[in-house]
Amino acid sequence: SQAVASQSVTAQTSGEPNSSSRKTDCLTFVWSVTEETMVDTTQEQIVMTPKGKTANSTTLMIERRKIKDENEIKSDKIHVAGGAHQGIIINKATASEGGDEVPAQLSLEFRVYLVNAQTGTHTQESRTLQFWFSSRLPDRDHPTIAQEFFKELVAPQEFPRDYVGFIKKMMKLMQHKYPTIRKLEIILRQLDEAHTMPTRPLSADESILGKQVELTEEKVLELIESAYPNPITAEDIAREHNWEEELVVGHLLELQRKGLVKAMDHGAYTRIVQHDTNVQVVKQMPTMVKAKQPTIAIITAQYCEKLAVDAMIENKETFVRYTTVGESNVYTLGNMGAHRIVCTKLPTVGHTREAMTAAGNTTTRLLGTFQQVEYVFLVGVGGGV
Repeated sequence: SQAVASQSVTAQTSGEPNSSSRKTDCLTFVWSVTEETMVDTTQEQIVMTPKGKTANSTTLMIERRKIKDENEIKSDKIHVAGGAHQGIIINKATASEGGDEVPAQLSLEFRVYLVNAQTGTHTQESRTLQFWFSSRLPDRDHPTIAQEFFKELVAPQEFPRDYVGFIKKMMKLMQHKYPTIRKLEIILRQLDEAHTMPTRPLSADESILGKQVELTEEKVLELIESAYPNPITAEDIAREHNWEEELVVGHLLELQRKGLVKAMDHGAYTRIVQHDTNVQVVKQMPTMVKAKQPTIAIITAQYCEKLAVDAMIENKETFVRYTTVGESNVYTLGNMGAHRIVCTKLPTVGHTREAMTAAGNTTTRLLGTFQQVEYVFLVGVGGGV
């Protein structure tokens, strides 16, 4: 999650100078324009309650709970949303002390830059999400659910441009798409102010703007190795660099003739691991006894780096899980000295947003698969960091 959370997103705010008071007003009256309605006491409601406020921070609690008696919410400090927002309740009164005594099961932080439209200054703000999950969700799935929720919340195409939209999106996601999240707390804390926004990671599309890369057999192989273990099609390769697809196919057939790549389903190609004979293609990772569970994970960014790490592993076996939806995985397990090791590779390389997301996804999935891992090393030139 940390790799994903390191991205920065710009949110446009109004020209009011006091953003802290604006934040409180927006959050307190976020649903004041919606139609009020009766509460369905048979269904869980999403309830937002302010938890605390300081000069530069605000903490909000969003929880899922049933309202057993309508008298609980008959107050001018409680707003029941209706219409398209039915099932949402806003408590304008600050939560009393106590509450959930169980500490958060998962926490992640990211930062945004708030732009003052009047002065053009950028205020950096830290946003910390804390998660409590339903008891029916296995512990191993906590990181996956939090990662998916976070990715959807901060997706650049639909990132909320103000506080109201941000809090509303959290509540709607929790209500309709993430029933296993029992409670969320969001801590909004303003940091320093800057006159210019810092540089941000480029997307893959932005990073190649205005550049024409020469089509060669070596470049095609490099792209396949970069995507490994994800298969990649001739169409994808051609589109990425604005090449003619027929010419790309010609290079792929030559690489296939040389035994460097192999054809997969749906016209995709992937790299052949030439010096590793014990490679198993699996639909899911087989169950392992505790003695065989790795305690150290090594993640590499480039294909050649993984080969170098694999060369140091004894008694190794490699498992590859190909998928047409989502990301494929490759795990090489074995011994390095007295240690049990698992080595994997990021499915993309670079400083783009996509590469950073891949780094976070790979690490989250690895730790979910091998739960005895105590240390994770990023090895190589750091192309995916």
